Amino acid sequence: MGLKNLKWIYLIILSIVWGSSFILIKKALIGLTALEVGSFRIIFAAVFLILVGFKSISRLSLRQWKWIILSGFLGSFFPVYLFAYAETEIDSAIASILNATTPLLTLIFGALFFRSVFSQNKITGVIVGLLGTAGLIISGASINPDQNYMYSILVIMAAACYAMNVNILKTRMSDISPLGIAAGNFSVLFLPAVLILFLSGFFENVEFNDAFQFSILSVAILGIIGTGVAMIIFNKLVQISDPVFTTSVTYTIPVVALGWGVMDGEIFSFWQLISAFVILIGVFIVNKSKSLISRYRKQAI
Repeated sequence: MGLKNLKWIYLIILSIVWGSSFILIKKALIGLTALEVGSFRIIFAAVFLILVGFKSISRLSLRQWKWIILSGFLGSFFPVYLFAYAETEIDSAIASILNATTPLLTLIFGALFFRSVFSQNKITGVIVGLLGTAGLIISGASINPDQNYMYSILVIMAAACYAMNVNILKTRMSDISPLGIAAGNFSVLFLPAVLILFLSGFFENVEFNDAFQFSILSVAILGIIGTGVAMIIFNKLVQISDPVFTTSVTYTIPVVALGWGVMDGEIFSFWQLISAFVILIGVFIVNKSKSLISRYRKQAI
């Protein structure tokens, strides 16, 4: 199968898996705190990835480990906790749409730190996308006054971490296997996650009731499939595509997440739909340029 077809297959799989992650976070928060959800998500993913990727970890060089560590914290550790905290106050569907700012932030960080160049359509796309983001937050705050939309900033911070990470993956880690990156990332994150879980007071306060069991099941699926398996696919997609196409998964994710949100009774207004559509238009405008591919290939040589 050609790389062109393969990258679209990877994009569709990631859209379904990560689009379902937001509702799983919401369900995991029923019986667990945000710190516990984030920690268990990393722990489950780490155990799975270390088991399947042990040989890949052993092949990593000392030079590669510095990028593995940085990528692990930016691409997984911080976003996992930021999303868990964000969804204590905002709906899962809203979080997924705000996550669609990742391609815009990828472009901005690429220009600031990785020598990619802004074209006029990219600047237009960034402005349109940011306007849509502002509109989504404002319209959401008006229709759901009981939710604290300041927590939307946490999603933007997570998207910024993703954006920086994907630039690093493309320009500094193209010589590492996708499984090696994912397994290396989570072998580093395992102990910090266990430490945070311990400090959260989980072991003193845990109650093995139905809510806890349901939440653990949700976060186990989230960790193994939504994080472990998905990160291997994502890292492969980065290597066969360009950063902006790769992060385009963030504007197909909301389609799945919105479906889950509606089925779970989340309220979504007309103006929120309009704002979400504006964000997607902005990302589409950014993705119109093909010159970014050649620039990143030259940097990787």
